[in-house]
Amino acid sequence: MRDRINASLPAGLVSRVIDLEKRKGITRSAIVEAALESFLSPDGSDMQEAAFTRRLDRLSRQASRIERDLHITTETLALFVRFWLTITPPLDPDANTSAQVKGRERFEGFVEVLGQRLQSGDRFFNEIPEDIKRDESAPKPPGSDGA
Repeated sequence: MRDRINASLPAGLVSRVIDLEKRKGITRSAIVEAALESFLSPDGSDMQEAAFTRRLDRLSRQASRIERDLHITTETLALFVRFWLTITPPLDPDANTSAQVKGRERFEGFVEVLGQRLQSGDRFFNEIPEDIKRDESAPKPPGSDGA
């Protein structure tokens, strides 16, 4: 369905529409319709701004995930180091050489398992829920008193 609109235009603009009508072989209505469509549709800068906004939103979400993963990594390492230092007794000087050999074996095993997990696509972060509901009755970890 089409509706009729009567509009008053300056004489110079009307003559330009008539010239275009003759050159292109299209109707005045088609010319005015195309001009209105162009005027009413988002222009290049609006479309570009929308694309930038989407891209910035995506980058913001990626930065948030990286920040979360870094926080988990830091906390995991800190807990491991604290645990390891707490349970590892000092060595006798005589046992130092055998401990170094055993340590190298364990490290090689660790690197092998790590390589297998990385190749398989298994990720430690995937095992951690996004939102862990904290039990308020549970003791708070050291250093998390909000200070």
